[in-house]
Order: sequence, then structure tokens, then C-alpha cells
Amino acid sequence: MKSLCTLTFLLIAFISNAQQTISGTVVDEKNKPVVGANVFIDGTYDGASTDDKGNFNFKTTAVGNQLLVVSFLSYETIKVPIEVEKFQNQTVKLKESVNTLDAVVITAGTFSAGEKSRVSVLKPLDIVTTAGSAGDIIAALQTLPGTQNVGEDGRLFVRGGEADETQTFVDGIRVAQPYGATTNNLPTRGRFSPFLFSGISFSTGGYSAEYGEALSSVLLLNTQDEADQNKTEISLMTVGLGLGNTQKWKKSSLSVNTAYIDLAPYQVAIPQDVDWNKPFQSLSGETVYRYNFNNGIFKAYAAFDASRFDLNQEDINQPEKVRVNLRNNNFYFNSSYKGNFGGNWQIFTGLSYGYGQNKIGIDANDVNNAEHASHLKLKFTKKLSDKVKLNFGTDYFITKFDEDYNTTFKSGYDSNIAAAFTEADIFFSKKFAAKVGVRASTNDYIDENSISPRASLAYKVSKNSQFAFAYGNFEQTPRQEYLKYSGDFKTEKAAHYILNYQYAKASRTLRTEVYFKQYNDLIKYDTENVQFDSQFSNNGEGYAKGLDVFWRDGNSIKHVEYWISYSYIDTKRDYKNYTAEVTPSFVSTHSLSLVTKYWINDLKSQLGFTHQFSSGRPYNNPNETAFMNGKTKSYNSLSFSWAYLLSQQKILYFSVSNILGTQNIFGYNYADTVNGNGIYDRKAVTPTADRFFFVGFFWTISDNKKDNQLKNL
Repeated sequence: MKSLCTLTFLLIAFISNAQQTISGTVVDEKNKPVVGANVFIDGTYDGASTDDKGNFNFKTTAVGNQLLVVSFLSYETIKVPIEVEKFQNQTVKLKESVNTLDAVVITAGTFSAGEKSRVSVLKPLDIVTTAGSAGDIIAALQTLPGTQNVGEDGRLFVRGGEADETQTFVDGIRVAQPYGATTNNLPTRGRFSPFLFSGISFSTGGYSAEYGEALSSVLLLNTQDEADQNKTEISLMTVGLGLGNTQKWKKSSLSVNTAYIDLAPYQVAIPQDVDWNKPFQSLSGETVYRYNFNNGIFKAYAAFDASRFDLNQEDINQPEKVRVNLRNNNFYFNSSYKGNFGGNWQIFTGLSYGYGQNKIGIDANDVNNAEHASHLKLKFTKKLSDKVKLNFGTDYFITKFDEDYNTTFKSGYDSNIAAAFTEADIFFSKKFAAKVGVRASTNDYIDENSISPRASLAYKVSKNSQFAFAYGNFEQTPRQEYLKYSGDFKTEKAAHYILNYQYAKASRTLRTEVYFKQYNDLIKYDTENVQFDSQFSNNGEGYAKGLDVFWRDGNSIKHVEYWISYSYIDTKRDYKNYTAEVTPSFVSTHSLSLVTKYWINDLKSQLGFTHQFSSGRPYNNPNETAFMNGKTKSYNSLSFSWAYLLSQQKILYFSVSNILGTQNIFGYNYADTVNGNGIYDRKAVTPTADRFFFVGFFWTISDNKKDNQLKNL
């Protein structure tokens, strides 16, 4: 027994003598102690946590050269080579991780919305719960600063740019025909339902080198990666019907939406200021299929839209109305794959095809055109480290357009644009980041090569606020109505300079942004309208500068969420057939929007109000000597919406635009010749109706019996 005790004592003594003590202090880059950091020998259970002074101390049986692992939330994990016998009272310094939620974000020129957005100024459901938007993505975006409310058009006009200076992308792939067909002074809508999109990024300038062919702006729509459950959605509306269904399986899902719109019943109930022969009708649908692989996701998106209308429009230059009969067929297909492979590499590839056909009858004349547009894209992303990420890839755009007038005069073009881009995201620290890139392209139709550098910086000045700056050169091929007559052009160009400040805390967001844009090589022509014998040049130029302010608050008032947008713009252009550099007719110097949403729990209702104000827009009065010297009165519109939950899955929805019936004027059309008094007569361009009423019943049938379409209203 005595021998056994002696042996045990000797064994314990040997083990104690074999253990080595590891000690030290963990500090950050400012030499402040890091409390609660984990410190251990790699491959062993030997370790400890730092105390309130950053100190650690533990024993280990490991010997010789080892790796000491030090980790803590919001800091980069490091592995320090050590010699165990000599590592006592040493200092280990941790660097802040750039991947934390409170790290700096590039924000100059970009509004983001969605579940994956780290700084979101809009939520996806805001697109359709904004009073007056009537579920249109574009109408909701027109409540953001930097946009112009051009009521007779309906498309996005951004910071002094025309509507065709904004490009739309779905899952990173371009949409060539993003708007529905329309005619002169009848507003159009975006083609896409917001129901299938989980995220939106709207750039008012300074966007990534990944995107091209846009002078002013890009709108990025991202479809949902995964369906939440099986469900069916039914919509009964005063303007039509809607039906949607989602089916979810283990690795895949399919969502389908269809809609039929017919304004004839609405026209009978509430006549509009439009002389319809056949009111607007459309049949549309869209679908998304998703399949999740182990290391990636495949998506296929398809949408179609067949619309038609027939109306008589007044023309101040002739006694009889002009009959316009339009039939439009549109199809869009988009497929993409995004996945990861070894060594921190990621691949994205996709393609799209768009077909748009218009058959237009203008009195006894017929105009038929068709556009085929494709986009192919390949992008690679390599994460070089926690602080550096590299993107590079290629684009290829193919466009074929043909048009005939009375089957006797034909025009059109074939255009191929190849582009390559590279861009690096660099995080110098959690507070300072940069995005630097360049885009190069070649256009075979106009025979031009170009290089466009882009750069953005962001610096976090406090926990909740930061500054950002963006610069870039942007180019765009001239619009379709020019290219169909000539290929003797250069690309139109714009340089952007943007300084942004953003504050975000506790459901409150403040954004202020100043910008300057310089336009060069804009298209000019010498005729009253664009026609086959117009003489074109790239001698146009212009500028835009201004201030945008956005404030959103969902915290100060219980059950109330609101945002305020204000824009000031000073812009002039000498382009088209302008005789001087002036402010274009679609620009208001001052724009103000107030959007409010209020949930009344006792009434199971959500009330919404949207007020939009714009100062007067310029127009050219030929009765005056100065060009573009007239100005309309200010624009005012107050809209209201009410969503009432009949039950958890049944909603009654009502909305009315311009509830005060304000008589708004968008501009004036003038006669080509003077009357007997030597005066050019004019006719005001006004909305098709002072108010628009909408009533709908929305019913959701889902697995959980709780989901409803309130988020879609």
C-alpha cells in the first residue's frame, strides 16, 4: 500500500512539472484590453478567457512550437506561432473584423431594400403599401429623393436624366423593355409585380462597374431565393382579377402570378378624360422557379404581357381627333446560377431574352416594330481575405430592332455590345472602405470602344453615422429612335460626383446627398421631330447638380411609420432640337414627398397617406421670344389608402389618388401656326382623371393559415 501511494505521488509530481504556463494580455488596435476573448492552443482543450483587464493565464501539457488561437466577436480570429516554454506575459493584438453588422457600408447614390440589406431605407412591402402607388414599383420609387414625378409619362426620371437613362435588372440580368406600352401623354407602369421580389437596390448615381449602358441610374430587382410555404393568392379588383400560387418542395419551389386588367367597367362607373374606343386591356403573368444545390442556387424567371387599347386623342393642329390603336406583346425570360466552389471562389452566370412587339394604328397609317434583346453575363468573385474581395466578369448585349411604316418605309438596326469589368471591395478597417473598378466596352454598330472608371469611398464617423463619396464615368448608346435611322454616333456620356451622409439607428434613417453630373456627347438633331432625314450630331451637353434629403422614422410615434423626401435640382441641357441650354420640360426644381402609414389595432386596419409636391415645370411658349421660358403651376396630390382585415387571410383594400381633386397641369401643347390674332393657341396636358379609385378583395390560402397579402398592398 505504501508503494502504491509513493507511485501515485511521483506520477502527479511528474505531470505537474510537465505542464507549462501560458500567460499574456489581449488588446485591440488602440491597446485597449479585450474582455472575454477566447485563448487556446490549437488542437487541444487547453485555454482560458481574458479577464476584465484583458489578461489570460492557463497551463498546458503541449510543448515546443504550437499555434495560439485568439478569437472574439467583432474581431478577426488570429493564430500566433509560439514556443510554449517561452510564452509568458506576452501581448496579443486583435484587429476589428470588417464583417460585423456595424461595419461601414458603401451608400453614396444607392437606396437598398430587402432582408439582406445591411442598411435598408425601404422595406419590400413599402413598394405596394405606399398610397397612390397602386402596387407599381416605379410609382413607389417616385416618392424617393432624386426622382421626378412626370405624371404624363409614368417612368423613372432621375436627377435630370430622361427615363431611358435608367436601366432595370432582374437578378443581375438586364431587362430591355421594363415598361408597358403606351401612347403620347398616357402614363405607363412597370411590367413587374412586386410580389416575387425580396430585395430592391435603386441607384440614383455612382453605381458599380458591373452595370453599364445607363447614364443616370440602375434599378436592381432580386427575386426570392426560397419560397416560405405553399400558398394561393386570389385578387378581385375594380380593374381586374389576379391569381397566384406557390408550391414548395425539398430543394425547389415554383411561384406563378397571373393578372387580367380591363378598364372598361371602371370607365363606365367613373368616366376618365380619355375618349376610348376600347379601354386598356392586358393579360399578364410571371413565374419564378428555384432549385437549391448544395453549393449554389439556380433561378429561372419568365414574364409575359399582352395589352391593347384604342382611343381618340385631340390634336391642337387639326380639327378631328387622331385615332390611336395599339397592340403590344412582350415576353421576358431570365435564368441565372450563383454558386460557390473551392478557395473562396464564387461564380454567377446568367442570360436573358426579351421580345417586344408593337402594332400601332394612327388614323390610316400603320407602324409595326419588334425588338429582340439578349444579355449574357459571367462573373467571378474571389475573397482574397477578410478585407479584400475581387469581382470581375464579362457582359454581352445583343439587340435587333426592325420597324416598318405602312409596309413601305423600313428602318432598324443590329447592335452587339461586349463589355468586361473588374472591381475590388477593400476594407481598410471596420470604419473605412473603398470600391474601385473599371468597365470597358465595345459597340460594333456605332464602332466605338470606351473605358469607364468607377470609385466609391465610405468612412464611419460614429457607431450610427458615416460619410460616403462616389465618382464614375458612365456611358450609354443613343436611344432606339435615333439608332433606327443612323449608326453614325458616339456614346452619350456622364460623369457623376456624389457626397453622401447617412445616419441610421433604431428604425430611424437620415440620408443627405449632394451631387454634380456633367453630360457630354448628347444627341442633337435639326428637325421638329426625329425623322429619317434628320441631321444628327453628338454636340449636345449639359449638367445637373442638387441636394437630396431623406428621413424615415418608424419609432417615434406608436403604430406610425413615415418618411419625408426632398430634392433640389439645378439642371440645364442643350440637346435634341433645343436652341439653347435650358432646363428640360420634365424637371421640377423642388420636389417634396411625405408618406405615412398608421396601423389601428382596434379596427384591424392600416391607413396610408402620401402627399407629393413639385414646383412648376418649364415649357416652351412660342408666343414669347425666349426659349423654354414658361413654367406650369406647382403640382400637388394627396392620396389615401385603407387596408381592412376581414379575417387573418382576407383583406378589403381601398385607395384613392389625389383625394382633394387638385387640377394639376403637366405642360402645354401649342399649335404649329398662329391664329387670326397672330397668337399660337395652346392646350393643357392634364391627368387622364382628377382622381383614381381602387377597391380590391385579397384572399390568401396558405399552410400556416396566417399569411396574408397585407404586405402586397
